[in-house]
Amino acid sequence: MSRLSSLNGSVEPITVNTNHPAWIWSHPQWPHFEWADEVILPLLQAVRLKQGVLLGKAGAVSRGADPQMALDTLLQNIITSSAIEGEQLNVKSVRSSLAKRLGLASDQAYPTSSRSEGLAEMMLDAVSNLDDPLSSDRLFQWHQWLFPEDAFSVLSIKVGELRGCEPMQVVSGRIDRPKVHFEAPPRVVLEDELQCFIGWFNQSRSDARLDPLLRAGICHLWLITLHPFDDGNGRITRALTDMALAQADSESIRLYVLSAEILKQRKDYYQILEQSQRSGVEITAWLVWFLKILDATLQASLDKIDCTLAKTRYWQHYHDAGLLPEQVKVLNRLLEGGEGSFEHGISASQYQSVAKVSKATATRHLSVLLAKGCIEKLPGGGRSTRYQICYPV
Repeated sequence: MSRLSSLNGSVEPITVNTNHPAWIWSHPQWPHFEWADEVILPLLQAVRLKQGVLLGKAGAVSRGADPQMALDTLLQNIITSSAIEGEQLNVKSVRSSLAKRLGLASDQAYPTSSRSEGLAEMMLDAVSNLDDPLSSDRLFQWHQWLFPEDAFSVLSIKVGELRGCEPMQVVSGRIDRPKVHFEAPPRVVLEDELQCFIGWFNQSRSDARLDPLLRAGICHLWLITLHPFDDGNGRITRALTDMALAQADSESIRLYVLSAEILKQRKDYYQILEQSQRSGVEITAWLVWFLKILDATLQASLDKIDCTLAKTRYWQHYHDAGLLPEQVKVLNRLLEGGEGSFEHGISASQYQSVAKVSKATATRHLSVLLAKGCIEKLPGGGRSTRYQICYPV
């Protein structure tokens, strides 16, 4: 087993007298986390390898696209982190706020709001100001950015300060028969608990005994367990996890979106958190889940880059094929992949709809593309005939 410790030795445990169930924070060894190296190290090695491959492939993409790539990544991180909590943001507004800060603002920028400005400030502070130490004031500032007064004036929550004295519980079910999924440490010990965490976060960055990716996973579980605020704990925890990952590798953090993969597995995310917070300080299961999510996140980015490279090679080959704008539009839809890209091929009627042409023109365009080798027929015939991209050998 491996034990987590700070630079000056063990993290001092904080004793909490409680009659509640034995949550992780009430364990006698809290916060001396332990995990099984024989389980964790192979996963860690695989993630590290994939991280290196991602950086290498990203270098093959045009450097001129880097600022836009960073914008898209940061935007998706903000949008999906809020979506995990069930909140739908104004994507165009957040994009404009980010673009302005990245020097990509245009004359036709979408109007911003205090909400979008705050979200952009928080994300960029997390992934850019990596040498600034973590402090209570910094977390309070993030909370104020997350809940600007003019956007949330009707909310009865403490903004920019620690939560109140009432118990902080995550509850579901009927009012008369509630199920308590988690209860955070009581308010009386919260300040000391948070300072203990902050001290560890600042010291552990230079701890050669602790892998930076494991540090990010531990950071996530520890802060979400403290639940220091009335609201916004998940979003602030994920922002701080992004900061820990950026401190581990400031280059690759702008190439992948951890929150997007967590959103896809949101049910499992809440289940593993509940399981980990109900157990002792042995957190192997949580770290395994975290590393697998990170691995899936990196793979998603690799798939996206592979798609970009394949698209680039495709258009290099067919650059002088004399294609019409409508044909180029449809081919780009097929090349982009993902939702709305006709994963199972495109039919003549679908071509007609995308290209905004007549049925006869759609059939003629497809015949030309087929003759030039740009597309190929899928099995089937008649009205069900479908076509897909034919990549050059």
